[in-house]
Amino acid sequence: MNYIGSKYSLLEFLYTSISSVVKEEKYVFSDLFAGTGTVGKFWKEKGHKVWANDLQYYSYALNRNYIGNHLDLHFSGLISDIPDLLAASVSETKNIVLAFLQNLKPKKGFIYKNYCLGGTTGGDFERQYFSDENGQKCDAIRTQIETWKEDKKITEDEYFFLLASLLEAIDKVANTASVYGAFLKKLKKSAQKSLELKSATYHLNDHPHTVTNSDVNLLVKNSQHDVVYLDPPYNHRQYSGNYHILETIARYDSPEVRGITGMRDCREQKSDYCSRTNVKKAYTELINNIDAKYIFLSYNDEGLMSIDDIRDIMSQRGEYGVFQKEYQRFKADKTENRNHKQEKVIEYLHYVKIKN
Repeated sequence: MNYIGSKYSLLEFLYTSISSVVKEEKYVFSDLFAGTGTVGKFWKEKGHKVWANDLQYYSYALNRNYIGNHLDLHFSGLISDIPDLLAASVSETKNIVLAFLQNLKPKKGFIYKNYCLGGTTGGDFERQYFSDENGQKCDAIRTQIETWKEDKKITEDEYFFLLASLLEAIDKVANTASVYGAFLKKLKKSAQKSLELKSATYHLNDHPHTVTNSDVNLLVKNSQHDVVYLDPPYNHRQYSGNYHILETIARYDSPEVRGITGMRDCREQKSDYCSRTNVKKAYTELINNIDAKYIFLSYNDEGLMSIDDIRDIMSQRGEYGVFQKEYQRFKADKTENRNHKQEKVIEYLHYVKIKN
């Protein structure tokens, strides 16, 4: 998934840097602004227990699969709905269920009626986030997943696997320039393709992990950690607005939407880390309340906080240090549509070894 702030290209830098500071071989890695789980998945595959947290529910849904799921899924409760599961091997079950969902009759549900041209033509605002076909496919699949959950035919693990698979699939055919703050006037080539459900991956291992959907500043007041990794928003762009449709698909709560973009009410999810006025206070409170052995913070040179601010805050808790790496800027749209100051930015990985 193309995601603002994704650390995919920086994973080796992060792992090498953190491993040079943390000498313990096994520890719980707490990724408390988890996003789409890129960093947590990497640490999970390295054999660590992972705690993934994010305020956005779509992020929780993705991480509940990527991080929370760690055993095979059987879908035994769906045999009456999908008889082919009876003779299927464990390796086949996920694809059989996804194929069943893929072939459902299209449904003119909430996504079609609010975010597709066919559903919004003649209304106050005409929107084209998805093709009519894909909007109806999404509604049919999402409705069936929820029905199975309500009827207790799928487990919680199976539910979030299916939901993560749908979120990945619908994002691939979105008619946007990467984020959902706006849609394109004409369907781009990728948005003209049919939604195709594929299995969302997760790493199998023998120990459970933790996934939460909390305000990080409240979470750390009542929890203990080993190694904390923080990757908060760096600038004024709110993730709640940039990914509001994924939030709605994940919740499928039929919210009241407004304006040309069909935005849901995101006020409760607005982050102080996107506010120049509030970010320093929020970050100071967060660092002071974390009960951990180590804290690491990813932050680039265009963030709302300065390097000096971060050093001053973190050094109050113990031995401070920093790593840095230059990398290519994330572009959510064409360069000419934004006044970017530079093509590359410097990623800083600040850390502090907490005093006993």
